[in-house]
Amino acid sequence: MQNLVMDEEPLDVDAPRSPSPTSSREARLAAIQSRIARQQVDDSAIGISAPSEFQPFDADHEKRQEFRRLIDPGILRANRREQAMASLQTLLTIAENILREPDNPKYKQFKPTNSKIKHDLVDPKGTLEYAVALGFRDEVENFQPFYRFRDRHINDLRIGTAILKEVLQIEVEKQEREERHKQMQKAEEEARKEKVKKAFMDDRKSNLLRDQREKAARARNGTGGGGGSPSLSS
Repeated sequence: MQNLVMDEEPLDVDAPRSPSPTSSREARLAAIQSRIARQQVDDSAIGISAPSEFQPFDADHEKRQEFRRLIDPGILRANRREQAMASLQTLLTIAENILREPDNPKYKQFKPTNSKIKHDLVDPKGTLEYAVALGFRDEVENFQPFYRFRDRHINDLRIGTAILKEVLQIEVEKQEREERHKQMQKAEEEARKEKVKKAFMDDRKSNLLRDQREKAARARNGTGGGGGSPSLSS
């Protein structure tokens, strides 16, 4: 997958914004973490089952369910489908870059002022919450805001990455089914229109043939059975 480097200046489109006060950042982070904590409900009460590749109710079961809830309803239902899918793909790219090169610092941070990050993670609903759950925390360096990954959350990153792959695969397959259904509906509608058109043309042809037969019959009746020429009397 293509590397997504978010901490280099050429990627910035908007001018860097002034960092928020520390208290404001801490309050925002606390609010995000509080929302994550509130979503940790009893799975048995909502009947969500684990995927087949995982053992049910193992040590990471609750964490997987937490990530799933952050995606649905957190991201999928709160944003347009196209935006939600783009955001999930960006999160996956960031996570996979870290897992592939865990010692490369450039993959462990992103700027919220970067144009792509702003579009896919900052502006949509629920996406920064997912990044925080993966292990990113907001910091300020040289008056520039960053989100940096904390290495102690590497297990959360692995779990969250697996859930991103799982959900993206499900959503892609769902979209493919919807596209096939739309194509079938379109083909059926075209076949129906063609059938109506053919019936109309057949009916028109039948009427034309009937008119021709009736015209020929009238012509025969008009010229036949009248007798010979009248006789002349002297």
